[in-house]
Formats: sequence, C-alpha cells, structure tokens
Amino acid sequence: MNSSFTGLVALSSGQGEQVAMEIAGSTLGKYRHICAFFRTAEEENRIMMPFIKDGLERGDRAFQIVDASLRDEHLRQLYAAGIDVAQEEREGMLEVHSVFDMYLRDGHFDVSRMLSFIQQHISGGAQTPISRITGHAEWAGEDWPGVEDFLEYEARLNDVVPEGRDTVVCMYDLSKTSAALMADVLRTHPVTILGGVLHENPFFTPADQFITELRARKEAS
Repeated sequence: MNSSFTGLVALSSGQGEQVAMEIAGSTLGKYRHICAFFRTAEEENRIMMPFIKDGLERGDRAFQIVDASLRDEHLRQLYAAGIDVAQEEREGMLEVHSVFDMYLRDGHFDVSRMLSFIQQHISGGAQTPISRITGHAEWAGEDWPGVEDFLEYEARLNDVVPEGRDTVVCMYDLSKTSAALMADVLRTHPVTILGGVLHENPFFTPADQFITELRARKEAS
C-alpha cells in the first residue's frame, strides 16, 4: 500500500461502520470522493475495471458517466473485463450514461440537479447496496452553460458522499484537462489517483472555504 495514503486508511471501530473497498492497489479509508487523473485509456482501464468488477461481484451498484463518443468502447472494455453488461443492466446493478444524459442534460450543467442525482443513488444504510459512481469530467474545461458552477459542485460533493461507504470517482483525461482546472479539482478532493497510485491529497480544501474563494473570484472578474 502506498505510504502516503496511510493516514486515510481504516477508521477505528469507535468511529462508525466502514466498508472495506480497494482501488488502485490501496484500501480506502473514510474519504470516498476521489479525483482520478489518467494519461491514457489503458491506464484508466487498468485501475477502474477491477474496481467496477469487484463492486458488482460484491453486490454493489455501478453508475458510470462516460464521454458519449466513447460509450460503445467503454461497454466493450466492461465485457473484456469479464462483466456481463447485459445481465447487470437488466438487474439494475449497472447503469452507463453519457455526459449529455447527466452532467449536461438539456445542454447545460446544473449543480442542484447533479447533487440530487448523487443523493438519490447513494446507499441509504446497511440494508441497501453501496454505489460506486464514476464520471468523466473533462468537459468542465469547455464552454458549456453553467460550467462556471462545476467546481462548486465538486466541493459540495464532500458534504454528500457518506464516509466509509459509497464512492464517487471523478475522472479526468490529462490530455484534455488544463493545468488550471487540474489545480482547482485537486483542491476539492480529499484523495486522488495520480500515476496509477492512490494518494492522500495535501491540497484538499474544505468545501466552505473553497466555495468562498470561488465566489470571491467571480466578484473580482
């Protein structure tokens, strides 16, 4: 396990229930809102396909948001990883949506709509399946209506994703992500995957502080 991640691993029994979950070769601790930066599709598949397959085999639900142009290839990769996509979809355990179905429905981004989606799809307690939600977000560097609110959404997710259970992985293709967007995204996630390794994120900024900074930026521009 990566030594930089030790501070986030396993809560003590006195701090509440925590469901063991692995990604990128490390065991997650209580923080389950992750930003993952990938240089190639091969690197992404090497990390993410085992994460999704493991979840489905354990009875977790998988909700995935992918680039619309890459949806068919993504489904092929799921099959190649040994996932019976058709069966998992029939049973309601796997959903694969395009960016335009979710983030950019009706051609614009809406913070409240996306937070509501996450809240509706996370587990309600020990008797309901855990969700593993993954979403590609390179589009946030483009000029879409509402995109100026995307970073607020990322920050506010930290108050929505439950500690130690459901996981939300926000994925970024480094070839399509500007340095400025990457720097801001890093500040909204307590843990990150970079270079195929899970790290505690020293740049993480609490949501209230980060949102206050964002609003000050907008007022100054």
